[in-house]
Amino acid sequence: MEVKLWNDKREREMYENFSELFAIIKATEKLEKAYVRDIISPAEYETECQKLIAHFKTLSSSLKDTVPSIERFHDTYRMDCLAALNRLVTSGVPATVEHRTAAAMSVTTSASVVAECVQNFITAMDSLKLNMIAVDQIHPLLSDLSASLNKLTILPPDFEGKTKMKDWISRLANMRAADELTEQQAWQLHFDLESSYNSFMAALPTAGT
Repeated sequence: MEVKLWNDKREREMYENFSELFAIIKATEKLEKAYVRDIISPAEYETECQKLIAHFKTLSSSLKDTVPSIERFHDTYRMDCLAALNRLVTSGVPATVEHRTAAAMSVTTSASVVAECVQNFITAMDSLKLNMIAVDQIHPLLSDLSASLNKLTILPPDFEGKTKMKDWISRLANMRAADELTEQQAWQLHFDLESSYNSFMAALPTAGT
């Protein structure tokens, strides 16, 4: 006899989100252990950890009503992932960013701002994938991204991400808060975000340079 965990589409979506949250926490725990044991390089660790943190923030925000406490979720499902809880909930940045010395980056390049930019990029792209296309949903995300990019003096004024986000913010400012992007506009925005993210990562100085 088949036992269903849900009675309707809403409950099914909730359980699917629970499953994804569970997977993110488990993946972060494995990543933390792999980094501590030198199984992966600091660069690989940082890239993957930033992605997991960004995905976690997007998902936990959408689940804030059903999962008000990530710690309680962790304990309820007996996950035993204390390293992941510290990274995702307490710290919010990769260990490499936390522990990087001032000499690893120039005075004008803050590791925490770089992490903030990465997370803002991924949060904006994830939100589009979740069909969050209303102006009042997208505008704050792009504003946060633009503000974080402007904090980095290593990026020139005409950096692709800066100019494209400025154009999009200006375009959204001329729309009503309840208006939604068309399918074509959402696709173009996601393309611009992805292109800008790749340019951003390429523009960062590597450790030791």
